[in-house]
Amino acid sequence: MAVQALLQKLRPIWVERISRELAAGEGVREGFGEQLHRFYTLLEQTIVTGDTAWLDPILYDWGHSPTETNLEHADYHVSYILNRMVSLTIDAAGDHLEDKEALEYLASVIPILTHSLSIVIRYEMETRVAHISRELGAVQDKLQALDQNKSKFISVAAHELKTPLTLIEGYTSMMADMVQNSEQEIMKNYLNGVNTGILRLRDIIDDMIDVSLIDNHLLTLNIQPMWISHLLELIRNEFRKPINERRQTLVVNDFEGSDIVIYGDSTRLYQAIGNMVTNAIKYTPDKGIITLDGRMLPGFIEVTIKDTGIGISPEDQSIIFDKFGQLGRTDLHSSGKTKFKGGGPGLGLSIARGIIEAHGGTIWVESEGYDEVKLPGSTFHILLPTRTEPSNPLMLKFFGDLEQQAAEEKENQETEPRGKENPPTNHPPS
Repeated sequence: MAVQALLQKLRPIWVERISRELAAGEGVREGFGEQLHRFYTLLEQTIVTGDTAWLDPILYDWGHSPTETNLEHADYHVSYILNRMVSLTIDAAGDHLEDKEALEYLASVIPILTHSLSIVIRYEMETRVAHISRELGAVQDKLQALDQNKSKFISVAAHELKTPLTLIEGYTSMMADMVQNSEQEIMKNYLNGVNTGILRLRDIIDDMIDVSLIDNHLLTLNIQPMWISHLLELIRNEFRKPINERRQTLVVNDFEGSDIVIYGDSTRLYQAIGNMVTNAIKYTPDKGIITLDGRMLPGFIEVTIKDTGIGISPEDQSIIFDKFGQLGRTDLHSSGKTKFKGGGPGLGLSIARGIIEAHGGTIWVESEGYDEVKLPGSTFHILLPTRTEPSNPLMLKFFGDLEQQAAEEKENQETEPRGKENPPTNHPPS
């Protein structure tokens, strides 16, 4: 019997068996049966013509038909149906055709069904990927909106807190002046405590403002010639008191490149390195050692802040540079800024990263892990480009004018004749 005749003979049996096996309910089965008749018609056209393009429209419709529920649960119903269709087709041919007819029928139909299955799987995967991409895009939009709202809150809160803080600071200062020459020692102590709290709160507000500037790309740099060695010396002097209180040792090493002139915002870089030293002090036990060192690299100066502290676990080494990135339970933190495991808003390292990246540099940390007994320590790395000239056009002109003026003065001194009344001397005039 010809293949076309076999196709016609088995058509009603094929449709009935597959719809009964794969469709639940009479209403569903009726609609499903219509789709099966459509598919079988195109299957016949494909076998007669040898062109699988006949099946493309229905396979495209089926492959892109999953509902949102199917996609959310990663259900691939159409590919399952086609896969079962292959098995049910073999069963139907074996039950209703002679062996020779069954082989002839299956030899024509199975390759087409297998091809259809591969096409539908591809379409379903495309649909699934598109669905996931849409979900990821929606989540990304929500996260961006949340981050923007967080940045706005930080900015508004910081600016709104500055006004009452200034009032409190002013009245506290006046009260301190009133009791300055009196014998009210208790009141002086109270006022000193209030003033300490005010200074701490002002530092937090300033940090909030800096984070807001960094988040909104509004951080401006005052680029000037500077020396890394000068910054590190200032750091040494600034942290002498907390280092002594904690009985720690701060070592500042000279290294190649620390004494060359580079261009950067010395105030902001001092702030960034200071934040990192504060972090090192907090997470290093008493009597620990903090070392500031560095080296010269092609096009960069590397500054390292190494401590003998409790270390940082690998999974936390990226978190610490995020806003409000704090490790451990905050309710167990001590309240002092440089106390062991002292608390804070978790903005210092985020600000440091923002400042370093604004200079075109990068920052990262290395640590073997977290251990309060073995104290593996941490090493923070700062990589700064060695700009030997300012990038600002106005500053280029300014320093260029200075160099030209110095050259002209030197030339005038060399060409000016020496008078007999002022002979050259090898010692300064008295």
